[in-house]
Amino acid sequence: MADTRRPEADRRVDRIETRPRFSEADAIRLNNLFRGSDTRDMLRAVIRDGLAGDLAVVSSFGAESAVLLHLVAEIDPALPVLFLDTQKHFPETLAYRDALVAMLGLTGLRVLTPDPAMLAKKDDKGLRWSWDPDGCCDIRKVVPLARAMTDFDATITGRKGFQSNTRAGLPRFEIDKTDHEGRLKINPLANWSAETIEAWFDSHGLPRHPLVARGYPSIGCAPCTSKVAKGEDPRSGRWKGWDKTECGIHVPGHDDGENNLPPGYDPAF
Repeated sequence: MADTRRPEADRRVDRIETRPRFSEADAIRLNNLFRGSDTRDMLRAVIRDGLAGDLAVVSSFGAESAVLLHLVAEIDPALPVLFLDTQKHFPETLAYRDALVAMLGLTGLRVLTPDPAMLAKKDDKGLRWSWDPDGCCDIRKVVPLARAMTDFDATITGRKGFQSNTRAGLPRFEIDKTDHEGRLKINPLANWSAETIEAWFDSHGLPRHPLVARGYPSIGCAPCTSKVAKGEDPRSGRWKGWDKTECGIHVPGHDDGENNLPPGYDPAF
């Protein structure tokens, strides 16, 4: 008996879904849905009801990270927490990470590290930060995170609008523009003030990053983090002297950077 099935029907089964996970319309809908809602209520809905698919928290375990991690731990302490170990962190940050994980009972910590072969090829002396900070961030942050993100549909970040001019007006929900996958980026603390953050630390007995008391209100890798004078932008100590305000995981990635030396700079390595 002849096979009368249409070839098109067979091929339809094998089609691969290539559309982005979320669109700008989805981000707008979620921002409207949770406008004015309590942060805890919003996080419960996103985490427990699966509104954003498979989730992970991206945390630097920096100056204010304890607040978001505390909120998440109340809802699901097993939620994956991605930490980018650039191998350039302050020792205090690594110790603080371990202390917070233990205190909050976080069981989903995933430590992401740079690819050794890429480091050997592009930063064999470990000094790329001094002449190409964008390239250094790409190798040590952007690429490792992109590799890990294949498992997730959305990330939760601790970014806040008051932290810098470039973050003013930050929405709770936005589309991650670092690739074309259409992942959601969720910023539960987007509209929190510095005073609200401080009050949360106090009311919940959360430990402070030890470097905050020493003049570091925003903490990244040790070579690219400076102290901040009173009244300055909290993030002004990051990449001081460079036209750079983000590491690249919250903005589109940069080129390799081989030719992006500062004017007149001639590295000796």
